[in-house]
Amino acid sequence: MQVAVLKETATRENRVALTPDSAGRLLKSKVDVVVQRGAGERAGFPDVAYAALGVHLADDASSACAGARIALKVQPPSDSEIALLESGSVLVSFLRPGQQAAASLARKLSERGVSALALELVPRITRAQTMDVLSSQSTVTGYKAVLLGASEIGKFLPMLTTAAGNIQPARVFVIGAGVSGLQAIATARRLGGVVSAFDVRPAAREQVLSLGATFVAAESVSASAETAGGYARDQSEDERAKTLAAIAAHIKDVDLVITTAQVPGKPSPRLIAASVVQTMRPGSVIVDLAAENGGNCELTRADEIVHAHGVTILGPVNLASTLPYHASQMFGRNVLSLLQHLIGKDGTLTIDATDEITGAMLITHDGKVLK
Repeated sequence: MQVAVLKETATRENRVALTPDSAGRLLKSKVDVVVQRGAGERAGFPDVAYAALGVHLADDASSACAGARIALKVQPPSDSEIALLESGSVLVSFLRPGQQAAASLARKLSERGVSALALELVPRITRAQTMDVLSSQSTVTGYKAVLLGASEIGKFLPMLTTAAGNIQPARVFVIGAGVSGLQAIATARRLGGVVSAFDVRPAAREQVLSLGATFVAAESVSASAETAGGYARDQSEDERAKTLAAIAAHIKDVDLVITTAQVPGKPSPRLIAASVVQTMRPGSVIVDLAAENGGNCELTRADEIVHAHGVTILGPVNLASTLPYHASQMFGRNVLSLLQHLIGKDGTLTIDATDEITGAMLITHDGKVLK
């Protein structure tokens, strides 16, 4: 059984799909690992770190894929990379299901005879928790979002007592208390900010309070606001109006806003209108983590910094890649757990479309597009 780790070619992608620690554990399971030279360099994992463990190094992607039953990537493959994958092999990577280009990508993979597993589709069940790449990368994103915001607001986050008098702490508001939101809350609290948070899911209240933040409640919070997968469901018009009113009432008194609200497979909910931005304090900052999927703020532009009404709005994309060392470590451990699920103790690879984990992730299999 041979597993290939390919070097990322996407713009500004610094992560690697499998780090040396995870590769070493695969080797102990009698799985051959081949890493394309330079694959881990930008994440802080040089070729010598892999070679020291007995990992084979391939000069290019073509050599890495030759004979590989499984190919690992972070970002979706390019057309040239798809052409290198052997028929009957398995691809494990992000595949952007639900986005416009996903259908074309799936068709090309199926025509190549590749079984493709989308890391975005790891089911939120107990058995798959250790494989949940979205959660691990959201942890990185939530942490970095606060650092970005803190560098932009022009204020200290903590309260300071100085010879020049007391400095009041910054007020931080986190919208959405999922994995990235909770990490943002924890990070802002560590940095000394006064933190509040909003979420339509009632279960989020206890989590927010446990981190030392205050919970901004709205009449729209109800037991039915959460799906079986733990995500927020679509709201009715009345619920949405109450949500927007609660956010608008609170946001005018804060210095830094981190927005994280997303609905899988759909555009991000619009929670901050341009008219609401006008009511915010001059010099305040919004970091919109939903920018890549449309943004939670009406004025957000993906991968841009917008200045409007005295407010700075950041729309960062692929934020996890800006902390590639630990992001790759977490990513690699998730992938390792998935591979241990797919590969038996005898080294046999099994792709079972009826399995609750594998089946949920399969985009293509047996020459067919499944999702």
